[in-house]
Amino acid sequence: MPIHFLTGATSGIGSALARALHGRGDELLLLARNDERAAELAAEFPGASTVVGDLEHPESLAESVGERMPTRLDSVLHVAGVVDLGPVSALPSAVWRRTLAVNLEAPAELTRLALPALREASGRVVFVNSGAGLNASPQWGAYAASKFGLRALADSLRAEEREAGVRVTSVYPGRTATPMQQRVHEQEGADYDDADWIRPESVVTAVLTALDLPRDADLTELRVRPGR
Repeated sequence: MPIHFLTGATSGIGSALARALHGRGDELLLLARNDERAAELAAEFPGASTVVGDLEHPESLAESVGERMPTRLDSVLHVAGVVDLGPVSALPSAVWRRTLAVNLEAPAELTRLALPALREASGRVVFVNSGAGLNASPQWGAYAASKFGLRALADSLRAEEREAGVRVTSVYPGRTATPMQQRVHEQEGADYDDADWIRPESVVTAVLTALDLPRDADLTELRVRPGR
């Protein structure tokens, strides 16, 4: 039975992905930010394992998460993220630090901790990136910088781990109907309607396609855009 380590399972794309994997009987190890969230995830996904780790402090993850890593992992799925909009002239260094920590440094550290288990299973790392990881727009500097960095991380990791049999996929969704997107609209001062954007389940379909692809082929990058 495949086993997956997943961040961001409490909301949005991560929650939809956890539901899909749990529904088909795969084993889950879910990262939670605190004990309360861990209990909520354990109740929502019976049989899943949880581990508590603070993505805002990547330097703490080796101690809090490292010892809980299984000996074999079929995938590590990086879905958690944060976004704070604002011009470069106004964003304080604290926002840059938090954004880079959660969106870039923590995925790098968690991947490092998981690599022995991924190599054992010839597993896959999936980075749920963003359209902002391909093009940076005004007000999006900190978030886009973190996502451009995540793309670089994926490219380097793919080249480094190819001989070990570890596959790496970056998924670049456009705007998706999630609580994060609702918060973005609030920051933009714009009205929000779920129906205007990609459903989280559609992004999950792309992720599952990468996970389920036979070994004779590989999916390195997937771009998912609104269909209307």
